[in-house]
Amino acid sequence: MSMYRQLWFAIILSTLIALVGSLFASTMSSRAYLNEQLRMKNSDNATVLALSLSQKNIEPVELELIVASLFDNGHYASIKVTDPNGKTLIDRRANNEQIDVPSWFRDLFPIQSTPGQAQISSGWKQIGTISLVSHSSGAYATLWQSVKEMAAALTFSGLIACYLGALILRRIKQPLRAVIDQAKGMTERRFIITPESTVPELKQLSSAMNSTVLLLKSMFSEEAERLETLRIQANSDATTGLANRTHFISQLQASVEEENAPSGSLIIIRLSGLAAVNKGLGRNKTDDLLKQVGQLLLIHQKHLNDGLAARLNGTDFALLFRREDAAPIAQKLLNDIQKIFVSATEQFVVSIGFGHFDFGIAPSSLLAQVDAAVASAEAVGVSEVRQSAPLNIEHAPRSAEEWSKLILRAIEQNWVKLAYFPVIKNDGTCVHKESALRLMFGGEWFPAARFLPIAERLGLTEKLDLIAAKLALDELSKSNSSIDIAVNLSAQSIQSVDFRNKLRAILSSKPAAAKHLWLEVPENGVFANIDAFRQFHADLAPTSCHLGLEHFGRQFDKINLLHDLKLNYVKIDSGFVRNIDSNEGNQAFIKGVCTIVHRLALQCFAEGVTTPAELRTLSQLGLDAATGPEVGRQFPLLEK
Repeated sequence: MSMYRQLWFAIILSTLIALVGSLFASTMSSRAYLNEQLRMKNSDNATVLALSLSQKNIEPVELELIVASLFDNGHYASIKVTDPNGKTLIDRRANNEQIDVPSWFRDLFPIQSTPGQAQISSGWKQIGTISLVSHSSGAYATLWQSVKEMAAALTFSGLIACYLGALILRRIKQPLRAVIDQAKGMTERRFIITPESTVPELKQLSSAMNSTVLLLKSMFSEEAERLETLRIQANSDATTGLANRTHFISQLQASVEEENAPSGSLIIIRLSGLAAVNKGLGRNKTDDLLKQVGQLLLIHQKHLNDGLAARLNGTDFALLFRREDAAPIAQKLLNDIQKIFVSATEQFVVSIGFGHFDFGIAPSSLLAQVDAAVASAEAVGVSEVRQSAPLNIEHAPRSAEEWSKLILRAIEQNWVKLAYFPVIKNDGTCVHKESALRLMFGGEWFPAARFLPIAERLGLTEKLDLIAAKLALDELSKSNSSIDIAVNLSAQSIQSVDFRNKLRAILSSKPAAAKHLWLEVPENGVFANIDAFRQFHADLAPTSCHLGLEHFGRQFDKINLLHDLKLNYVKIDSGFVRNIDSNEGNQAFIKGVCTIVHRLALQCFAEGVTTPAELRTLSQLGLDAATGPEVGRQFPLLEK
């Protein structure tokens, strides 16, 4: 029994005991008073009657007539006259009187009407003794009415007492509940500050809890800041603050191998006259100019979709992003960089090359194509922008109209399926199957990267996400299905109220299967639309499905937002996993991320494992499980 119920029980029980005790004591007191009143009445009536009869020289017949007349008035239950020798001369007794009082009440509180006695005499001669008893019905009625009125008054008082008790309990309950929520929040790594109670004892408790929360929050923030610093040190160029070459190559590999990602662009910038600038201005001033270039690229990175700016070497910089047209961006970069170096030398040359890529292109081929465009621009001898030759990618892009027809036809004909990839623990246990949507075009199954970019532009992602969720539920509903399934959702989809309602309806239709469904959204989409994700979680909470973030770690500085998202897991971005066996900085970063994530009571998985060395290294860093091509090769237990 909870403390509140115990307090309520104590208040009600004590009030009830007080009411019953007061009622019983009052009733007994009233009964005693009525008994005494009846005794006195009987005694007085007998004395008055005896005195009246003694003043007459009364005959036995006349005495009987007087007694009969007196008895017939109905005020007495019995009248009895005996002679001096105890012989009964007259004895009149009334029948049992009908009383409007419950019999149980009369049995519980009997009223004893003590007979009143007096001597009848004639001068000094004793004629007899008269004994009379008054009716007790009036006393019972008076006592019963008194009890009812007192019970009503005490009940009203009890209700007032309970109301006051409720007010007191509410005053105590609210701060206690706040402290309980605060303690639960601490276990879930949510740091809640509660207002201090006006109750002195509870004020001390809430003050102590607030201090504890602030301390834990400070420790958590310090740990997050330390890891963010470590991530920056491991993956950034010391001079410009941009990503270094190692981190950039890892992110580039992840970008071109990410099946559900849209197409993107790569820009490479070469500062051809940097050596002359360094010789003329000195190292410090040259570094200041490079920092300005870095800040310029960071500004572009911030405003581009999945943007990543990097310094590849002393003279080369790169900018990787998705969806945007690279040509105007490259031209703007050329103009802005020229403005930075115009004060150093008018002969400074900026050579820029750019190219587009889709899923499946080899990173080395992409770099070679764009680098060739940079070399072509550099050969001119003046600042210039050049586009790389078209990349040799299978299935050249179609028009938006053609793609729209193909996607809608595939949906209408149900030419859809899911491919599955295992997420495996270190002991070989499968956590879940990660799914990827496939559509059939012209008899060939196409991966999501081929059609998702155009689907997003056409507003079809919600429809595709719902199809993927339904396919996963159908698979989970099969009697031989024993492994959970994860489905990737678009950040664009979860912002739609209609999508959330439809998805909840689909999940609610198969509640048993929904408990084994894992839904994950890209980190950047969640942090960019944090309120939409909170509502998404609230809408799907009753279905008991798992929720998580994929591509986690790119915006680690926003980890404080994870406190109240109530996630179940995160998947660390493959850019940090790539070549992890030789990158000690990223090893320390991932190990720290695992520590913080586990403190948040979340599971932590690794994405995009491609080599045995990466898998061996990750197994030592505290991750719960991993996925990627190498995991699929070592554990080929799932149908692709």
